[in-house]
Amino acid sequence: MSANASAWINEPAARLDDEAAAAAHARQQKLTKPPGSLGRLEDFAIQLAACQGTALPDIKAPHIIVFAGDHGIVAEGVSAYPPEVTEQMLLNFVAGGAAISVLARETGAQLSVVDVGSLARAVPEGVIADKIAHGSDNFASRPALSEAELAHALGAGQRAVSRAVAAGADFLLFGEMGIGNTSAAAALTAALTGRDPAEICGPGTGLTPEKVQRKAEIISTALALHGFAGAAPPLAALRRVSGHEVAALAGAFVAAAQAGRPVLVDGFICSAAALAALRLNPGVRDWLFFSHISAEPGHHTVLQEIGAAPILDLGMRLGEGSGAAAVLPLLKLACRLHSGMATFESAGVSDKERA
Repeated sequence: MSANASAWINEPAARLDDEAAAAAHARQQKLTKPPGSLGRLEDFAIQLAACQGTALPDIKAPHIIVFAGDHGIVAEGVSAYPPEVTEQMLLNFVAGGAAISVLARETGAQLSVVDVGSLARAVPEGVIADKIAHGSDNFASRPALSEAELAHALGAGQRAVSRAVAAGADFLLFGEMGIGNTSAAAALTAALTGRDPAEICGPGTGLTPEKVQRKAEIISTALALHGFAGAAPPLAALRRVSGHEVAALAGAFVAAAQAGRPVLVDGFICSAAALAALRLNPGVRDWLFFSHISAEPGHHTVLQEIGAAPILDLGMRLGEGSGAAAVLPLLKLACRLHSGMATFESAGVSDKERA
């Protein structure tokens, strides 16, 4: 990828507001409760204060962006579903019948669906088309993306974030859709960490244990083909073994941090893309909240590598951003508790005795 095409990725992330965080922390000590008794809900409010630059943070305009793409690796039999499901799900998203569509409605979040590389020749009405290819190549035999395709996918993530910010989004959630993308995420995770794919691969859309083992073998062979013996450079890993929507996610994470918008990270595929984004631009880490731990074994590996503690464990592995959307109400509650509770002084409640 040319230096010009990738230059924006290296621009620094926005800086957190330490004064706002300190003010939020001080407020937490004055609320009518024992200090720390609301556990991580207190931490979330303080982190959001640092992100939003105010002692009283709030999530008023959350925006969910789902990126879609197809994967050539499905030719190796790594998915329980055929590739045409990706296009069918695009229709389901905009018709309101998908899980993320329901979750967006119920949480009051705006939902955008961006086709960055599906096999669909005609993009459904209501879906944003931002692609230069129909599906990735089979990374078992050749690089998944060309340099131009990688640059475009990263840029598609940036453009999606720019649209959301221009529409007033103050908090972002990302999701994905693409048959074969758990294989891409497993390969990307193995490439970035140098871990054995056998530790990372899971059932995805419902593979049997035998097919999971076969998937791990295919990925191991592919990593050797691409010369990934240890931890690979992030751009090389994204180009050779990921896919359009995975690369778009990585670009979106970087762009969100640069725009000063916190992001609630979904499951395995989104977290693998977030790991790539962190390797590209470490400042992204300050802007990420990790929603849940997926039932996919590779998600444990990614979160370990990032040093992230997920908020919930619901046994989910759907994707689409569904885990993040399910956790969004908790972060909203963290903000409302922080701003809405009375202080000891305002409520006329005696504080604990000071030694």
